[in-house]
Amino acid sequence: MLIAITREVSTSLASCELTWLEREPIDIEKARAEHHAYERCLAELGAHVISLPALDAHPDAVFVEDPAIVLDEVAVITTMGAESRRGERASLAAAIAPYRPLIHMRDPAKLEGGDVMRVGRSLYVGLSARTDAAGIAQLADELKPYGYEVHAVQLFDCLHLKSACCCIGEGCVLLNFDWVDPAPFLNYRLIEVAPSEPGAANALLVGNAVVMPNAYPLTAARLRTEGFPVVELDMTELMKAESGVTCSSLLFQAPKVLDS
Repeated sequence: MLIAITREVSTSLASCELTWLEREPIDIEKARAEHHAYERCLAELGAHVISLPALDAHPDAVFVEDPAIVLDEVAVITTMGAESRRGERASLAAAIAPYRPLIHMRDPAKLEGGDVMRVGRSLYVGLSARTDAAGIAQLADELKPYGYEVHAVQLFDCLHLKSACCCIGEGCVLLNFDWVDPAPFLNYRLIEVAPSEPGAANALLVGNAVVMPNAYPLTAARLRTEGFPVVELDMTELMKAESGVTCSSLLFQAPKVLDS
């Protein structure tokens, strides 16, 4: 079974953390409607959606990808580079615990899940304002017993690694060459975003479909030409909070619940 953990949009979303965008007014009701459409899309593509209640004291809590990394054998609860977001972790960890053993990262290392891209047994981790070398080293140490290789990746002018590249199928990476060093990915099939759509690399593979915002029609057309089924969603208000389609869910296979 494919599980998708999501969280309702906080009433305080307009007070979210911003690094690269200018603050704009956010229509909370429209943002909620966009998020509900996103959840329906995940369900239509075969996911069992577990929607957690909003955390109104935490504006960014809808972006559940950052506090956790869920792998086949274990889930890692991250330290979070944005300290204001660390209160999001406990309830998310409780939702994941029935499906995976938990590893809790330790301060002062910093790491956010949006900086982690998995391709098979390799994890590529972006060095960003939210993730540092100590966080990457700690993640590598924690995951060594499970056979994962962790690789640091240099970023340029973007929030997270998944702002710049995402795995959209076995051995295939969608990326913006201006925002990430492509050298670590040269053994994969690379698809470049349309030059006029720098944010289009943030795309979510669900089953066989690639989900992405409808703000990037040229890249969507490029993916369809390459043979990918693409689902486009209106994410206008959510994107004002520096979000993308990957950050609003945690997707993982859960064939059985852990014994209590």
